[in-house]
Formats: sequence, structure tokens, C-alpha cells
Amino acid sequence: MNRIPNKKYAGLTLLGNSEVAFPKSPEHAKLETFPNANGSRDYWIRIHCPEFTSLCPVTGQPDFAEISIDYIPDERCVETKSLKLYLSSYRNVHSFNEQVVNRILDDLVRVCAPRKMKIEGKFVPRGGLSLTVVAEHPTEKS
Repeated sequence: MNRIPNKKYAGLTLLGNSEVAFPKSPEHAKLETFPNANGSRDYWIRIHCPEFTSLCPVTGQPDFAEISIDYIPDERCVETKSLKLYLSSYRNVHSFNEQVVNRILDDLVRVCAPRKMKIEGKFVPRGGLSLTVVAEHPTEKS
């Protein structure tokens, strides 16, 4: 059972809950946030997921990657247990690597509205080619 004593964090339903199941897909995942206690200062948060997996939409073969998330929070920070569950839900998703990275960015921007965010996916080589996808918020306009 979730036992977060501080009412400020009462909305965190996954942290401290040992009975939570892995979501079947990102649509079933719940990204949770908490208030940024240092909102008046710009500072970077870096999260690294070295064991990311999704599925190729054509072959169904697994695509392995290292996903790095760097962001400057505004009013909300992403709670990492919910992020871990969200990222693990991609293991059942058939999607091109470019779509995966951009979707992660879109979903995180939607829930925490950061000042800046960068998602980098370094995919394991296949057929002699490696692929790195980088997506940023806000988008630089030329």
C-alpha cells in the first residue's frame, strides 16, 4: 500500500507501492510528478536508462537502446519510479526508433512542462549501422 506521509506528495500512487504491475503499453502507464522545490533556479536533472527495449514495427525484433533524459524543471519534476514503469512499457510497442524518442519527449513535456528537455536514444547497432535520435523541447526555430 502507498504510504506517503506528506500531503504535498499524496498524488504519488506508485512510489512506495510494491504491488504495482508493469504497464502493457505507454497508454496504460501513469507518469507522476511532484512539486519542484527549487523552481526559482535553473538546474539540470539527468536520468539514464541503459536497458531500454522496444520492438521493430516491421520485423517484430527487439530494439535495444540507452535512453538519456535531461531537463530543466519548471513547477513539476518527474517521479522516477513512474518513469521506470513508463519506459518499461515500450517493450511491447512496435515503433520506429525515431517515433519512440519523440513520443517519450511529448509525453514527458505534457506531464511536467519543463523549461527545457532533451531525450537521446542510442540504439544498439543492427546490420552494421547504429542510430542515435535526439529530440528537444522547446524546438529551435530557424
